[in-house]
Amino acid sequence: MALNIETFKTRALTAVVFVVIMLAGLLWNQWSFLLLFSVIHFGCWTEYQRLVAQIDPVYGSITPLHKYSIMIIGWSLMLWMADDIFNTGGKVIHEWGRAIFLVASTVFLAAEIVFKKQLNPKLIAYSLAGLIYISLSWALMIQLRGLIAYDVLGSHGWLLPVVIITSIWVNDTMAYIVGSFIGRTPFSSISPKKTWEGTLGGALLAVVAIACLGHYTCGLDWKPLLWISAVAAVTGTAGDLLESKLKRLAGVKDSGSIMPGHGGFLDRFDSLLLATPFVWLVVKLIL
Repeated sequence: MALNIETFKTRALTAVVFVVIMLAGLLWNQWSFLLLFSVIHFGCWTEYQRLVAQIDPVYGSITPLHKYSIMIIGWSLMLWMADDIFNTGGKVIHEWGRAIFLVASTVFLAAEIVFKKQLNPKLIAYSLAGLIYISLSWALMIQLRGLIAYDVLGSHGWLLPVVIITSIWVNDTMAYIVGSFIGRTPFSSISPKKTWEGTLGGALLAVVAIACLGHYTCGLDWKPLLWISAVAAVTGTAGDLLESKLKRLAGVKDSGSIMPGHGGFLDRFDSLLLATPFVWLVVKLIL
């Protein structure tokens, strides 16, 4: 696969803007972090519902109450799983999340029973899959922003999410560059442009880069850096393939067009969506 200079320039420029916005949300404070991932959450849901409706037109018949109440249920799950650092006026956000979850769930069920006259298992299954695929992942990311990070990296709460995101970004960038220059063997029919050379090279370089950067510049322990970067690289690639499969079933090239050269929210965050739950498991069970 030859390196397309114009495509690389477009992707690089968009990536710079993306990094600036992401860093502002990630590093300012916990509220900017929550706002950032709330926007990402609703953006991913909008594209997911559109993709599913293109895969199965029946899903396009869901009522507005179904459409938006399931998004709110997912968002309330994010609030519910938030750590105690997310508090306002002495009231922690997860208490608000629990209340919103109960209200939104009631509205969701009412929308199905009252307006549809009966529960449609297929439509509900599609929406529940979205809750697991999108909302649960971002809820776990919000939790990782909390005090759990101090036990893993011994530093600020924002550092753990930054390490995960940086690992995926380095993996994607290095896989693209390595695959462009020496890629010969197709990795998967789901994503024809991916090669084994690029995939393995990107993962290896991501692990080495994150471990060295974190250890030598921040004095962080090798072990969690190696675990987090390796898991993020491997599962991030799987997340990219999963979203590519959804797009292929839907017959579209990109999930959206909000980011030139990168597509939509799902195109940009597909790797992080799958990597976050697995990193969370590693943090909870191993580190």
